[in-house]
Amino acid sequence: MANIDKAGTFKLGNRTVKRLGYGAMQLAGKGVFGPPKDHDAAIAVLRAVIESGVNHIDTSDFYGPHVTNKLIREALHPYSDDLVIVTKIGARRGEDASWLPAFSAAELEQAVHDNLKNLGLDVIDVVNLRLMFGVHGPAEGSLEAPLTALAELQRKGLVRHIGLSNITPTQLAEGRRIADIVCVQNMYNLAHRDDDTLIDDLARDGIAYVPFFPLGGFSPLQSSTLSDVAARLAFTPMQVALAWLLKRSPNILLIPGTSSVAHLRENLAVTDVELSDAVMAELDGVAAIKTA
Repeated sequence: MANIDKAGTFKLGNRTVKRLGYGAMQLAGKGVFGPPKDHDAAIAVLRAVIESGVNHIDTSDFYGPHVTNKLIREALHPYSDDLVIVTKIGARRGEDASWLPAFSAAELEQAVHDNLKNLGLDVIDVVNLRLMFGVHGPAEGSLEAPLTALAELQRKGLVRHIGLSNITPTQLAEGRRIADIVCVQNMYNLAHRDDDTLIDDLARDGIAYVPFFPLGGFSPLQSSTLSDVAARLAFTPMQVALAWLLKRSPNILLIPGTSSVAHLRENLAVTDVELSDAVMAELDGVAAIKTA
């Protein structure tokens, strides 16, 4: 098993987590809906996560819904003292597996209670408010009402720390006037660099940035360039993409997901990838490749 300690640590609120974490989304069924194809395999993955030294798990009760949190509880409860579980609220699932906004104060409070119950917790370390103003990514819109409702749940002692997901810099600024924000979770990778300035600003303020979809939205030529670099280094494209993210900024926390123990080990072996300045420069150029 890889030594994930080489990736370093970063603060998540008042907790210190290793920069290599785990995202539980893929443990649910197809389309992140319904039970896993192989229940025992899902339990084995979660236990392998902890055995590998990971102490940061990202989840949500709308994965399934309720599926991943119940799997986490079954596999890992009672939790080790150093494990930080981060969840998301702000959406719900339709009967057709659709993703629907759930921003009212009542919906947010119910979501927090559902997460607490299904995870077997009295308080959640970090709750991310997931915004859904845009279909395909962040879009402007005031988060004052839902974030104020979440901050009230924090004051009641149900939530320790608050993060934001799928947001713009303007929404972050608005959010920081309402509550202390400990992390931002957005789509970001080699090919999609819209948050470059935001990441640097957050790093200066000691706020974690948690990117999702490390290989999402690549054009064929961008994928080919990444694959060529990976082949030269004798690693997979995913490993190189994750290694680039680790080197991009010290406040980046990774949460690659998988439903396979073998793939988990492959993801965690990213700490063995060494990227020279020349390779980093080559990878930095991937975002500028626009032709398909």
